[in-house]
Amino acid sequence: MLNISHNKLNKSVSIEHFISVKKVFHQRHYKHFNRFLLAFAIVGVIILFLPWTQNITATGSVTTLTPDQRPQTIQSPIPGKIEKWYVREGDYVEKGDTILHISEVKNEYFDPKLVERTGNQLKAKEASVSSYQGKVKALNIQIDALVNERKLKLQQAQNKLLQARLKVQSDSIDLEAAKTNILIARRQFNRTEQLEDEGLKAVTDVEEKRMKLQEAQAKLISQENKLLAAKNEVINSEVEINRVQAEYTDKISKAQSDMFTAQSNQFDSEAQVNKLESEYTNYEIRNDLYYIRAPQNGFINKAIQGGIGETFKEGDRLVGIMPSDYDVAVETFVEPIDLPLIHLGEKIRIQFDGWPVIVFSGWPNVSYGTYGGKVVAIETFISSNGKYRVLVAPDEEDHPWPEAIRVGSGVRTIALLEDVPIWFELWRQLNGFPPNYYQPEGAQAEPVKK
Repeated sequence: MLNISHNKLNKSVSIEHFISVKKVFHQRHYKHFNRFLLAFAIVGVIILFLPWTQNITATGSVTTLTPDQRPQTIQSPIPGKIEKWYVREGDYVEKGDTILHISEVKNEYFDPKLVERTGNQLKAKEASVSSYQGKVKALNIQIDALVNERKLKLQQAQNKLLQARLKVQSDSIDLEAAKTNILIARRQFNRTEQLEDEGLKAVTDVEEKRMKLQEAQAKLISQENKLLAAKNEVINSEVEINRVQAEYTDKISKAQSDMFTAQSNQFDSEAQVNKLESEYTNYEIRNDLYYIRAPQNGFINKAIQGGIGETFKEGDRLVGIMPSDYDVAVETFVEPIDLPLIHLGEKIRIQFDGWPVIVFSGWPNVSYGTYGGKVVAIETFISSNGKYRVLVAPDEEDHPWPEAIRVGSGVRTIALLEDVPIWFELWRQLNGFPPNYYQPEGAQAEPVKK
């Protein structure tokens, strides 16, 4: 029956009279099957012309809409050692609540009275500044007094010089008068002597005139001495003026030098006061940093540094906290080839992990379990995973998102594009073409730069 010989048995022997052959080879079987194929072909052709929504699928996770609502870690700005924990993992804390207490590990801060001692040093330096201020004030008063005294002394010396000059003038006049007197006395003596030779005057008259002449000569010499003394007095007065000016200049310069020294010490003390004030404030703030407090309301996720007595460096993470009040969003990552198709304000369908869903990506109206969102931010720089990050917020016009979702849970997003026939979508998929480029109405073409 294998028909491997040259004598074909099926051509020489008829098998149509067998019952089994009659049941298998009948025309009704082909008729129903052909009808089924025809109906399937008609339905398939109709389906090819049905509308299909092009979409971009991506994966991501649940996050928060603003950065200050995302999970964070609390660091210590100073190195220290853990002394006491005030919370446990999972506890709810409010802003300002104490989480743990730490102590110092640097020897320059071991003194428990460091703030008090620094405050005492600050008070002492402030008193020193006040003392220097008083000394500067006293020296200024002394300088003013010396200036006034020098002015009076100079006026006195100048008056004395003026008197000496006037006396010189007076003595000069007297000297000229004495010279005139001696000329008169000599002329009278000569006339009297001549008259005596002629016998007209007595000898006594000659002797009298000679005595007057000698008196006039004596007065002339005396007046010359007085004039020289007056001139010496003028020179002495000028020397006195220079002496007074030099003396008080020296005194004033010394007082000013002392004042500048006091001012320098005052400024140095003020600088030390400012430095001590800064140190005092730093020590007070550092003491306040010994208590690690919650920056906002939230739940303690994990104690990263555990135990008692464990040391850490500045900036080390101590504990993780999750804010209790936050607005959820979704961050999803799209391929670079699909980035031009994403626009701000565009509608996104979201599937959350853990929520039952029936998804027809091309027919979003018949999908079940997906939630609506809209694009609020698009990064312009590629992420480390080779994709672009897109932030999606809840769509107020759609169903609210489940309240039980938590930050960090996975999601699958479907960005809805324009409607095309199914045959076109199949042709695009077979050829590996990207979805049609389009610009939806009401959406922004340029992404937000970050």
